[in-house]
Amino acid sequence: MSNLSLFLGCVAPNRYPGIEAATKKTFSKLGIELDDLEGASCCPAPGVFRSFDKTTWLTLASRNIALSEEMDDDLLTICNGCYSTLKEAETELKKDSGLKKEVNEKLFETGHEFRGQHDVRHVIEYLYQNIGVDGIREMISNPLDLRVAVHYGCHLVQPLKEAESELVTDDITFFDELVEATGAKSVDYEDKMMCCGAGGGARAAVQDATLRITEKKLQSMTEAKVDCIVNACPFCHLQFDTGQQDINKDSCTNYEIPVLHYTQLLGLAMGFSPEELGINLNSTDTTVFVQRMKEGFVTA
Repeated sequence: MSNLSLFLGCVAPNRYPGIEAATKKTFSKLGIELDDLEGASCCPAPGVFRSFDKTTWLTLASRNIALSEEMDDDLLTICNGCYSTLKEAETELKKDSGLKKEVNEKLFETGHEFRGQHDVRHVIEYLYQNIGVDGIREMISNPLDLRVAVHYGCHLVQPLKEAESELVTDDITFFDELVEATGAKSVDYEDKMMCCGAGGGARAAVQDATLRITEKKLQSMTEAKVDCIVNACPFCHLQFDTGQQDINKDSCTNYEIPVLHYTQLLGLAMGFSPEELGINLNSTDTTVFVQRMKEGFVTA
């Protein structure tokens, strides 16, 4: 099993440190210690940066990968957007020796080199392929009696498709399977594979439009009577969490669906408290959910 460096990205450490805590706690429980990636920068974001100057975007991304390679580690991401950038950069540079040479000429000036000898992994993809659904299930001490709305997000599936991963089929279920390994039930709902609304810089540029997309998903989730939303991306997490509050203010609605990153859901099922996992720090009120989770738990 390869060593792993944890690429935090921007949103998790700045807005949702509980996701970082949950990732480290759950991986430690699985017997995997994650290395801190010293000196990492923004991935950078797959939409805006790439649109302006792709070579610069690739150079910045490959620098982050190079930092991990220097530690003889694969690079583990906990964010779909970061995964999209870093995996695409890895895939392109491994396939195109000329592009790799061009990027490395810039990297050499900073004392780094993209060698292409390690892989970029997404936390969901890694857990599914390296630990396995049965391996996750064996680590569960508190099976969760929850109805879950799984949100894949745009940038988890597309990079896997471009890398020709066996996980991408006509009926994608790998994330749902990991959720159900915790004892929870993944509930089907309308527009399940639709964007959270925030991607591609839209959240900053046309917030009203993004919230309409978010509300459409929230309506479907509410109709499906889910207990929580589970994502694999801090940016999607932010959109669903703060977006509910924005929609409630603008539309006089009352959305209060708890939002969890998968590692937080897994942490609950492993016996960590909601507070240890930062679930109580969301913008959306999680008081009732947290109390429910604490009742009858066997601690980790």
